[in-house]
Amino acid sequence: MAKGKNGKLRRKDGVWAPLKSSEIDRHRALAVPKTPQTLSPSYRLAYADDDFLCREELRPIRLQLELLKVEMMLTERGIKSTVVMFGGARIPAPGQSAWAARNDIQRANLEAASVYYDEARKFARLCSKYSAGSDFHEYVIVTGGGPGVMEAGNRGAADEGAPSIGLNIVLPHEQAPNAYVTPELSFNFHYFAIRKMHFMVRAKAIAVFPGGFGTLDEFFECLTLIQTGRMEKMPLILFGEKFWRSIVNFDALAEFGTIAPDDVKLISFVDTADAAWKIIQEFYEHQE
Repeated sequence: MAKGKNGKLRRKDGVWAPLKSSEIDRHRALAVPKTPQTLSPSYRLAYADDDFLCREELRPIRLQLELLKVEMMLTERGIKSTVVMFGGARIPAPGQSAWAARNDIQRANLEAASVYYDEARKFARLCSKYSAGSDFHEYVIVTGGGPGVMEAGNRGAADEGAPSIGLNIVLPHEQAPNAYVTPELSFNFHYFAIRKMHFMVRAKAIAVFPGGFGTLDEFFECLTLIQTGRMEKMPLILFGEKFWRSIVNFDALAEFGTIAPDDVKLISFVDTADAAWKIIQEFYEHQE
C-alpha cells in the first residue's frame, strides 16, 4: 500500500484517508489533563460516551448499531448462508441431570428429551460437513448461543471443525454463551427484534426442537414470515412430531379456517437428524 508523507498507510480497503481516524482521537481524548472541564460528561466525545449512547432519544441509533455490527462481521467472515437451530435451553445432554426441573415429572420429561440434544448435535454435524465444501461460507450453523439444544448445535459444528454463530441476548438471569460457539462469531444483543432479524437474513433452513416460550416465539414468527410471503419458502423442520402435535393442534387451525389447509404443508415433521438433512437436500437440489 502507498504511504503518505506522514508515513500512514491507506485504509485497509485501499481508500486514501487524510483525516484522523475516530479511534486515534478517542485515545487522544483520554490523555488530556484532568480538569473540571475535561471531567464533565459534556466534554466526552459523543461516540465514546456510553451514558449518552444509552439515552432514550438514541434508541434508533442503538437499533442501527446492533444491526450493523453483526452484519459487518458476518460479511467480513464471508458467511453467505446459515442453518438456524431453535430449541429449549433446559434440555440436558444425555447423562446429565435436568438442572431446570422443578418437580419429578419435569425432571423425567426433560431427561428423556436429551435424545433431542443428540439429534441436534448430529444435525449440526451433517450441515457442517456439507458446509466444509464451501470453505464454511454456506450452511453455517447459527443458534441462540445458550445451553441445551443451542449448545448441541454449536457443539455439532465444532465436532466437524466448523465455525458456528451464537446470538445471545441480555436477560435478567445469567445467559452466557456456551463453550462451543466460535468466539469471533459470538454476539450479544439488547433488542430481541434485531436478534430475530439476524436469525433470518441468511437462513436457508430452520430446524426447531422442543422448547418453551422462546422457541415457540421464534418458530411462529418464522412460520408467519413464510406464510405471508415476507420470506422465501424454505425447509421449516420440527423435530419431535409427538411433542409438537401435543402442544399445537395445527389441523384444528386449518379446520376452523384461521389458516389455509395448505399452510400446514409449510411444516415438516421429523424425529432424526438424517431425515431433516434429507429434507434440505431434496428441497435445494432442484433450485441450485
